[in-house]
Order: sequence, then C-alpha cells, then structure tokens
Amino acid sequence: MIRKHLRRILPSKSHFRENHTYTRLFGKLLHNPSLWRLNRHSVARGISVGIFVAFIPLPFQMLIAAATAIAIGCNLPIAVLSVWITNPVTIPPMFYAAYKVGAVLLHQAPKVIEFQWTIDWMLARLADIWQPLLLGCAVLGLAAAAVGNVLARMLWYLPILHRRYVRRNRRIRRN
Repeated sequence: MIRKHLRRILPSKSHFRENHTYTRLFGKLLHNPSLWRLNRHSVARGISVGIFVAFIPLPFQMLIAAATAIAIGCNLPIAVLSVWITNPVTIPPMFYAAYKVGAVLLHQAPKVIEFQWTIDWMLARLADIWQPLLLGCAVLGLAAAAVGNVLARMLWYLPILHRRYVRRNRRIRRN
C-alpha cells in the first residue's frame, strides 16, 4: 500500500535519465536499479541518509544526499526528499540544538549569542562555535537518522500487520 502511494508521487527512473542536468552530474550511476527500489530496507536507508545530511551545515544538501545515496545504493528520490526537513523555519532550532548538544559533549559553557542575519556576523562567530556545532550536528544527525530508519520500517510494516489482523478475524468468524 505504501509502495503504491510512493510510486505515484516519486519521480521515475526515466525522469532522471531524461533530465540532462542529472545525467551530466551523475552519468551512468543513475542506472543502478537499487537506487529505485521501493522496499522497506531501501526506503528506510534513504530516509536515514536524507535526515543525516539535513543536519550537515553546508549548502547543496540535496546533492550531498544524492551522492551518498548513489554510494551506498539506497533509494535516491527518498534520500533527496528527506533532506527537505531543513527549511528556513527548522534550520535555526536544529542548529541551535546541535550547538547546545555539542557544547555539552565538549564540556564547554554554551555562549550567549545574539543572532544576526549578516555574513560578517556569521563568519566572525563561526570561529567560536564551529567545533560544538559540528559535533552536535553529527550526534543529532545520527540519532535522527536512526529514529527515521526505525519509524520508516515500522510504518512500512503497519499495513502488513493490519492485513494479518483482518485475515485472522475473518477466519475466526467463519469457524
């Protein structure tokens, strides 16, 4: 059931082959059939890759997720779509939490930072916060990826459990 819904909304393999931008970037790597499989394991790994990459404080996260998905052979469209958990609304709390976690793990007192949306401010503060931020991003990224993987596998398995439950109840009623 989940597979049917995903097939409807996800781009097909031919869409990526026909789009010359993707072909120029990744070439024949897109022909790997494991990148397009819609099964519990491939989708869960794709979600894990996307969520982990979403916590990397770099631009071009979708390209990083695509390259990682190609390297490990998980579902490519799911990995790229999962990166979208980072957006202008979610980025500040995610990275602030990552900074706090990193500061705690490094036994540093978190600094009080008055945030400003300027490049000069970001470059000046980056020297102060890069170590706790990167450590926190790695820790939270791994934790969120693990949770995403488990939830994806559970959600994929729920319709199967429901069908078994319905089938068992039908048998009981017949007897």
